[in-house]
Amino acid sequence: MREIVFDTETTGLDPLKGDRLVEIGCIELVNRLPSGRTFHKYINPQRDMPAEAFAVHGLSAEFLADKPLFADIVDEFVAFIGDAPMIAHNGMFDLGFINAELDRCGIAALPRTRIVDTLQLARRKFPGASNKLDDLCARYRIDTSRRVKHGALLDSELLAEVYLELIEARQVSLDLVSADTVSVEVGTTVRVVRARPVPLAPRIDAAELAAHRAFVDTLGDQAIWKDYLPPPEPVAEETRAAG
Repeated sequence: MREIVFDTETTGLDPLKGDRLVEIGCIELVNRLPSGRTFHKYINPQRDMPAEAFAVHGLSAEFLADKPLFADIVDEFVAFIGDAPMIAHNGMFDLGFINAELDRCGIAALPRTRIVDTLQLARRKFPGASNKLDDLCARYRIDTSRRVKHGALLDSELLAEVYLELIEARQVSLDLVSADTVSVEVGTTVRVVRARPVPLAPRIDAAELAAHRAFVDTLGDQAIWKDYLPPPEPVAEETRAAG
């Protein structure tokens, strides 16, 4: 399953009154895990930057003056999102700006049904609480130290973590874990791994293992590799007697 977590920065609050996109950031999730693929562009809005918007994201008209127009990156953007569901915080706001830009390019609008709104998910899970992105990050102990100002790609990265928490994709369901499985952490994700009923036969012989032990011994008493050595084979009684 493929999903796109995204965020935008704009010149204001209403695309119908002339406000424009200035930044868009997207994170690809595959089977609820970040794939490493991202889409990030700054966009020339072809207008001034109101002080209120600049205070939020710090993107000036001068900085954006040499950036591409939305029309220049629209094909790349549409190809990246494909037909995947799109996750956003207060998603109708972002969708309104994207659809206004798509309309200027003569491209069909994205349907509202593609949007998974994490703000609505959070309101259902935490009714009556503040559910801003910062508040959710604090609730789930997600590090926001890099977030000095709003930024579309960074906010998408934070939102991806919040989204996985909201839908409990990071939690292993206890009723799916049996005696022959173990839970292991892979990055920030917990995965269930089924134990082999019959362990694999060792692929190294005694001579190779002895040579490896001898090499590790040369690394000193504090060498971390000593923690991964198998215990030495017990010495047979007849061997001791012979010694």
